[in-house]
Amino acid sequence: MVKVAIFMGSKSDLDKVRPCADVLKDLGIEYFMTITSAHRTPDRTRNLIREMEEKGCQVFICAAGMAAHLAGAVAASTIKPVIGIPLSASSLGGMDALLATVQMPPGFPVSTVALDKAGAKNAAWMAAQILALQDQSLAAKIESARTKMREDVQRSAEDI
Repeated sequence: MVKVAIFMGSKSDLDKVRPCADVLKDLGIEYFMTITSAHRTPDRTRNLIREMEEKGCQVFICAAGMAAHLAGAVAASTIKPVIGIPLSASSLGGMDALLATVQMPPGFPVSTVALDKAGAKNAAWMAAQILALQDQSLAAKIESARTKMREDVQRSAEDI
């Protein structure tokens, strides 16, 4: 059963979004990842949302640059949580995508993370935390991963 759908606006976004899929895979969360555009393929986007919901999708993650309307378009078509990853894809360095993703009208929220790869990782962690509300096994995996992160920092501190 697909738990998380990852949508990106363009194939050129893949390198920035791949860390999201990597985190989900490491946590054992089934996901689906594809390319769809709020502007160029609006019908495809709506159809994918319905298809993913039918397959049990609980969280949508949407990555886009520039106008970055993908997350908002998805939020307009589902009541499932939507997490937006703004991508740096223009001369504005991602500020355009960040503002487009975070400025949603009341009633259609998009949880917005940082730009690019760091944001992609945090989008996956946020999706995992949402899913862990109903999955104690997943919650334990998240706790274990955080313990390892703390231990890694401690080891690094001891190394210097």
